[in-house]
Amino acid sequence: MVEETILQHWIFTRFALPFLLIFFITYGILIKTKVLGDNKQLNALVAFVIGLIFVAATSPALVVSNLILFLTVAVVVMFVGLLLWGFIAGEEGLKFEKAPTGLKLFIGIAIAIAVLISLLWAMGQEQTFFAGAFAFLFGQEGSATFWTNVAFIAVIIIALAAILKSTKEGK
Repeated sequence: MVEETILQHWIFTRFALPFLLIFFITYGILIKTKVLGDNKQLNALVAFVIGLIFVAATSPALVVSNLILFLTVAVVVMFVGLLLWGFIAGEEGLKFEKAPTGLKLFIGIAIAIAVLISLLWAMGQEQTFFAGAFAFLFGQEGSATFWTNVAFIAVIIIALAAILKSTKEGK
């Protein structure tokens, strides 16, 4: 049997935590904007009532709960990406600033792909995603012709770029 902690109890998840979130956000907004003046007790009382009204209505509380879950996952994913970027850029950062822009772009794209793949792995969806992507890209009728054309166009673009670069250097 799965044991439930006190923080997983419905009183916390459906009442206390959403109430405290809305109360503190509302109180902070009222204090910062001074809509009701500098009276902190009045701001606290209005924030308290808004928090109670919020938890009494189930639909908005459910929306905010889902958004908070999304926000926490997004913050962790961004943290992982920035952590990888920090490992590459290093503590000194100045050496990385002198790197070519193309290299920085390539590293940024590689980190984004790595974070996306790790997110798919963490959700347990990597097999489904890659099997579907493979079938979409290579398993359809006419895909062999499409990829042959893509390869020819890529070769032509690379050849043109090399020719244009050599003519600019020759002048």
